[in-house]
This record gives sequence, structure tokens and C-alpha cells, in this order.
Amino acid sequence: MPETSRAKPLAFLLHWPWGIRGADRLSAAYIGKPMRDTIDPAARLAAFRAEIGDIPLTDDLQTRKAMSRDWSSVSPLLRKSLRGRIADAVAAPRNRTQIVTLIRAAVRTGMPLIARGGGTANYGQSVPLAGGVTIDFRHFSGIVAHDKTRVRALAGTNTDALDAELRAAGTELRIHPSTRHVSTLAGFIAGGSGGIGSIRWGLLRDRGNISAIKLLSIEETPREIELRGKDVLLAHHAYGTNGLIVEVEMPLEPAWEWRELVFAFPDFKAALDAGLRLGHEDALLLKVLSLQEWPIARLMPALGAVVPEGHTMISTMAAAQHRDEVVELAAEYGGRLVHDHAEGQGPYGEPLYRFCYGHSLMQVQKKDMKYTSVQTMFGGDDLRGQLLGLHPEFAGTMPFRLEFQKSQGKLVAVGSPLFLYESEAQMADVVRRVQASGAHVANSHTTSIRNVGMKTLTQADLDFTRAMDPHGLLNPGKVDLADETLATELDVSGWHFEEAQTR
Repeated sequence: MPETSRAKPLAFLLHWPWGIRGADRLSAAYIGKPMRDTIDPAARLAAFRAEIGDIPLTDDLQTRKAMSRDWSSVSPLLRKSLRGRIADAVAAPRNRTQIVTLIRAAVRTGMPLIARGGGTANYGQSVPLAGGVTIDFRHFSGIVAHDKTRVRALAGTNTDALDAELRAAGTELRIHPSTRHVSTLAGFIAGGSGGIGSIRWGLLRDRGNISAIKLLSIEETPREIELRGKDVLLAHHAYGTNGLIVEVEMPLEPAWEWRELVFAFPDFKAALDAGLRLGHEDALLLKVLSLQEWPIARLMPALGAVVPEGHTMISTMAAAQHRDEVVELAAEYGGRLVHDHAEGQGPYGEPLYRFCYGHSLMQVQKKDMKYTSVQTMFGGDDLRGQLLGLHPEFAGTMPFRLEFQKSQGKLVAVGSPLFLYESEAQMADVVRRVQASGAHVANSHTTSIRNVGMKTLTQADLDFTRAMDPHGLLNPGKVDLADETLATELDVSGWHFEEAQTR
């Protein structure tokens, strides 16, 4: 069984040959280094299979194709660059002992491993870049322990099923993805940044939103490491490249009765002012606050019929006890209530939160796959001025989609102008114009942690990755792209967080 280290999860790095201070001797390019081309994939897979006994493993082509894809197809560039990247086999462990066996077999045979949850990632996080065995974690699920304040669950636990069980006990997750019906808990932590609940609680990376992450190192005798406090940022949004997550502990809040409210505003400015006001009303319990400029509502067939021509839509989930106050406030800015339903009971066929965040682009792409966006965080001391100053740049041609949320205690807006993709040059121009406003853009059209730019990789991150995966077996190439054909050249600033500079 794995050795356990909990008290000081980073202390073992000091005894690694390079140590925490060995920055100049640690080549970042090593992390994700492709396996040697001289290894015969068929022979390696046969050796791997012989090591794992009766753990379910399939090399069926259709299964491998299906499990080598995620929702990165929302990007026209990733649809092209990730085409043909397929795992050699798919393993489906049922317990921790089987996961340890898979790790041991990988080390002995040099087999790359790819951690996969529900496959809802937008940047190809679970797409294998150098073949290997995809580990389907969905059968490794269930609640380990919970009370009124926290829940600890296994990595492959479906977030929808988890929240349903918690709500039956009177609590719920603070934050969940818009893909809750499909995503797994560890997949959300390893690939996500925020979501439904971020208007109140902030991003996942904000202190207190992840209580603990337990991982196994990729060694012949795997070590068990539990990260707490600010150390959870080492494994958060790391795409499963620095250890296999086996358990996650999350804080809870009381389960509220949520109302899904949709408002139509006569123009973008009125909707923006209402959104900013609602976002600053800390006494109102909101779970999501999304602005969709016309004609985005019309591009979503399930919603468009109820939003009047030319109107900007704000959709929100408000605690039932604050429903009247939210309606009253929206009316002060010209907002007309066009939908009012209990959570998941609206006529649009699915929960309202599936029309927000990255899910909104997926809804629009049902009508036209050419639509795309650039992932932007708007913020600063004058959020309103920033957005109103930028809006004329795209008015009438590229409508805005924005989700208001908190980040390190401040109200920000994440989203983008929505546009029909023509070329990389066009996308680069959109990035340039958006960043000229002072906003920060992440590259959601590439697949490596560093190139996306939503996670700042410090030397501590690189050292931790090297120590947890000393053989470079976890989805090689995912930290820094080793394959230049996967690169997407966009001059993005990346998202910036104060804490990343002090960790």
C-alpha cells in the first residue's frame, strides 16, 4: 500500500536531488518529455497487460477513440490539432489497490498514463499526446465522509450524483461546473477554474474553496500525498500531470431552494449596470449571474423564443427567499422578467446553468459550429468603464457573453465577444483588441498548462511535478508542449492572480 505523508506535504521535495532551490538544474522541458520512440507500442501494451492481472483493460478502437476525446471540440483549433491523438488502451479501476497496480505497471513498462473523469474539459486535458493508457476513473466513486461543513469523496464521483446526495442531507457544494451531469469531482478540480457558485464564493483557486487533495505519486511504490491550505494549488488545474488524484475534500454550504430567473433588458448598457449591481449585492444569495448580449439568446433555440428581439439577457439563480428583491432590482434598470422557475423545472429542457459559462458556447454551436470565443477575465478598479470602453469595438458584430463572479474578493467578469471563426489571424486580432482594454486573456485554443495561461507555473509547481512523476509518465507533453504541431500562437497575457506570485 502507498506510503503516507500528510503533516508537511512539500517537505519531501527538500530531499529530492535538485531540491526546491535547484531551479537552474531542473529542465522544464523534461516534464512531459515524450517516451522514447524506440519503444514498440504493441510490446509495451502486452507487458503492461501482463502486469495488471484482472483489472479491466480494453484496446477496442471505438472505446479508445471515445475515451481519447473531451469537449475541447468547442475550439476550432483544438478540433484540428488534437485529431488522431488516441490512447493505446483504456483501464477502468474499481478501487485504490487497482490504481496502485496500474501505476506500478506503468513505471515498470514505461507506459504513459492519462487520468480521465467525465471528459468535459475544454482544453484537451485528457487527450493523450503520446499514446499510453487512459485511466477511466468513473468507477472509482463514492463519498468517503461528510458532515454539515465538508465532504470527502473519491476521485471519480459524479458531481451531479454527489450534490444530489448532499442536498438530501441539507447541504450542497459551494461551486460546481456547468457540466455537473457528466463531470467528476477530481476532473473538475484538475481541469476547472470556477463555475456555478463563483458569483458568491469566487474561483476554485481562492483560499478555502478546496479543503484537501490526496494524490498518488507515479513510482513503483507510490507515495500518498495530501495537500491542504495553499498547497492545494499545486494539483488544482494541473490537468492530472503531477500525481493521480484519489480523493478530494470540499467545503459545503446549506442547501438553498434556487429560482431560475431570466430577464430581458433593452440594451447592453442597461443589462451591464444591472449585472454589476447584482454582483455587488452581497446580501442577495445568487448562484450564477450571466449576461448574454443579443443575438446570443436567439442562437440558443431553447431560450431565444422568450427573449424579445434586440434585448440583452441576464440569467441568474437566486435563493427563493431573495427572488422578489432580485426582480425588483432588475426592474430598476429596465429588466423584464421572462422566465421564473424552480431549479431544473424551466421549459428549456435542462437546468439554466447549462446556458452559462463554456456551456453557452456549446449551446450556440448546436446552431453553428463556427462560433468561438477567447477566454477573458475583465476586472480592475473600473470594471464598468473597461467593458463599456471595449464594447463599441465589437458592437453589432460580436456580441458579449459574460459571467460575473468573484476572484480574490473582487467582482470580475469572465467571458468574451462571441464570433464566427475565420482564421488564426482574426482570433489574434480579437485577443489584441480585448487585451488593449486592460483585460487578461487565456489561450483556450491550445492544450498545455503553460500555454493556456490560467495557471501560473512557479518553480514549486515544476519541482512538485518532477517529484510526483519522476519518470515523466503522466500524459507526456501536457505541461510544456513537446510537439510543436500542437502550438497555437496567440499573444495572450494569461490570467493573473496575486497569490501566484507569493506561493
